[in-house]
Amino acid sequence: MSNWLQTYFYNVLTLGWSGDLGWSQAILETLYMTSASALLGGALGLLLGTGLVITPTNGLIPHPRLNHFLSLITSIGRALPFVIMVVIVSPLTASIVKTTIGPTAALIPLSLSIAPFFARQVEVVFLSLDPGKVEAARAFGATDWHIIKNVYFHESRSELVRVATVALISLVGLTTMAGVIGAGGLGTTAIVTGYQRFEPDVMWVATGLILILILFIQLSGNWLARRL
Repeated sequence: MSNWLQTYFYNVLTLGWSGDLGWSQAILETLYMTSASALLGGALGLLLGTGLVITPTNGLIPHPRLNHFLSLITSIGRALPFVIMVVIVSPLTASIVKTTIGPTAALIPLSLSIAPFFARQVEVVFLSLDPGKVEAARAFGATDWHIIKNVYFHESRSELVRVATVALISLVGLTTMAGVIGAGGLGTTAIVTGYQRFEPDVMWVATGLILILILFIQLSGNWLARRL
């Protein structure tokens, strides 16, 4: 077994588990970028998506100009490729974290890229909710906040988990792209260490670890959605 590993996974073993370029560091950086940007971008996306639903002319809190503005920035955010987003927000990134490379610096463009994507999904989920539930809550004298909390969020929680799972999987893909431009993580290991240095065993192992992470997210999301 040892000889087989040395033959086919020599570069994987040479890279090692510990160290700045080791497998443990790459995995931790990917998990850090994914989880932190999911919290930041998810919160922003949920806020944007809710605003898109409640501010139209026939919405819960009508404000057409605000709705148009939110829709515009969401559409622009979705249209921007991630690499361009990194360049555009680099001054903001540098002002906040004092650098434009590394996993912490990647959190800004990652969060701003996933937020509009998640916002549109939240909008679709909320718009698919039966309008009669909102009207019933109004008839019972519920405040706008109670309708948002107890009707939109509570009644849609299962579907919100499903779309959040899709967004989280997309975010893993973005962290891989971020790794190519200096953020670290399994993306850097797969492309820079594996592909560019002609070490295919490293590339395939890193890719396999990314796929395992995606599978875990998908299965966990499906389980939680069923539970809710």
